[in-house]
Amino acid sequence: MAYNEKSSSAVAVTRRESDLARRSSTESLGKDKSDFTDVEEAQVKSGSGDEEGHGRREFYQKYRPFILSALALVILGWWVSSTVLKKTRHRWIVQTFFAWSFILIIAFRYIPNSVVTRPVGAVWEPLVQRPWYSLPYRTRLAVGWLCLLGIVFGSAFGFPLEEGTGYGDRAISVLGLAVFQFCFWLTSANRSEIPWPTIIVGLFLQQAIALFVLKSGAGFSIFRWIATLAADFLGQADAGSGFFFDAETTAKHWFFVNTLGSIIFFIAFVQMMYYLGVMQWVIKHFAWFFFKLMNVSGAEAVVAAASPFIGQGESACLVRPYVDLMTVSELHVTMTSGFSTIAGSVLVAYINLGVPPQNLITSSVMSIPASLAISKLRMPEVEEPVTRGQVTVDRGEKKGSEPANALHAFSQGATFGLLVAGQILTNVLTVLALVAMINGLLTWIGLGFGINHLTLELIVGYIFYPITFFLGVPRAEILRVSQLFATKLVANEFSAYLVLRDIMEKSGNPLSPRAYTIASYGLCGFANLGSLGIQIGVLGALAPSRSKVIARIAWSAMVCGFMSTLQTAGIVGMLV
Repeated sequence: MAYNEKSSSAVAVTRRESDLARRSSTESLGKDKSDFTDVEEAQVKSGSGDEEGHGRREFYQKYRPFILSALALVILGWWVSSTVLKKTRHRWIVQTFFAWSFILIIAFRYIPNSVVTRPVGAVWEPLVQRPWYSLPYRTRLAVGWLCLLGIVFGSAFGFPLEEGTGYGDRAISVLGLAVFQFCFWLTSANRSEIPWPTIIVGLFLQQAIALFVLKSGAGFSIFRWIATLAADFLGQADAGSGFFFDAETTAKHWFFVNTLGSIIFFIAFVQMMYYLGVMQWVIKHFAWFFFKLMNVSGAEAVVAAASPFIGQGESACLVRPYVDLMTVSELHVTMTSGFSTIAGSVLVAYINLGVPPQNLITSSVMSIPASLAISKLRMPEVEEPVTRGQVTVDRGEKKGSEPANALHAFSQGATFGLLVAGQILTNVLTVLALVAMINGLLTWIGLGFGINHLTLELIVGYIFYPITFFLGVPRAEILRVSQLFATKLVANEFSAYLVLRDIMEKSGNPLSPRAYTIASYGLCGFANLGSLGIQIGVLGALAPSRSKVIARIAWSAMVCGFMSTLQTAGIVGMLV
């Protein structure tokens, strides 16, 4: 899994510099027009400099205060009405978060940044930032480790024990977290370049999210609403699938009919949002937030945060213009975050199998900082990402191919989505067929030793036995849970959840509540051999010039994504 980091970095930097040179004219537009809004900036870059476009901009500038004020009043009225009505009063936390987020965004279109940043900076810089960074690096690192150890041990031993759980079980979960980090450090591609502050903050956030969601009803309500909203949005693609297939076929949720259709629809929608300037605004603000918090690039931040809600293929498409310019570490993070979560579009399917929605949502959200921390520990950054700290507003179209309007951008995105869907289909088909061939060969060999069903699942299940032990699973149930993890890796998480449902409902010996909770969290992720084909297909289509790099690091990213979900399960083992 190791590779020649220096030579890869040199080639990547040289190629990236040449790409940036070709795009210099596009970037200069963004700098020269810094007074424009994001929408206007996107219009300038798309080449709409005609009189009609100029007239639209003048109209928007003239009436913008009235338009945005009216929109804010409508949102405020909706919030008051939905809070008063009995039918929607139960969701007051979610709708308050939704409404006031948009109202604040509109308000900050009028309020200069200096009005907010100057008072905050006057307090933050002299009282917090300056004293903190005046301390030696090792001292700051020691304080970070102490804070991390405090929240870990506080979570494990600061809450009452639940039925069937002892402090010894929670202690094993704490030990497992330490063992996992040590193993990633030992196999790191460049141990001298590991960004320890990023690792500490990522692990701290993972623990904090677990506490917030598991011990707070408000946290769970917010994340459930986001996941449901994403699932409903992607589900609109079924209307298009229904034009080609009957209702009975679309209701079966086949991969070819539903998932690929959702991917094509989502890519088309994202391209339209790029034309309107919405995606540039989102990426820019994510870049600033995560650069300050975890010192990662904007592209990494967007992909990691979007993966739990829209899936591994669609999340990479959010940063399509930057994929070809990503460093090796950024590509590794992109793939790891996709492997470590599930998509909102499949959330309902797993809930229908009896998996508690709270477990699914919490696991996916906890995996956001976990995937960043584990990926950076395994593959540290040794280059300078293009999107670190500040994102250049660029959709990446070639000169002369810019869309004429939003509908044209949607159509172009759909065409590209068809290409991505085709690559996903072929990669999944071949990878799963390869697994079946290997299982057939192993079964044939096993018969010579008197073993009737020698498969990858059986072998991997025994390999996972010590890993499952460090999650804090009760001793008598370790092998059964480890075989579930093996089924997830070799087949997929849906098959593993089906087996888990059969164990709990049809077998005479169901898992204990603790083992079931840890298993349901540990299975919540796309890290399997079939998804390996999806990741290679999506990123290969987005960045054909990086296909060799993507194929080389894909296995490492899949292992990191798989371990992210298991680490999440281990942290939950400290709280149950």
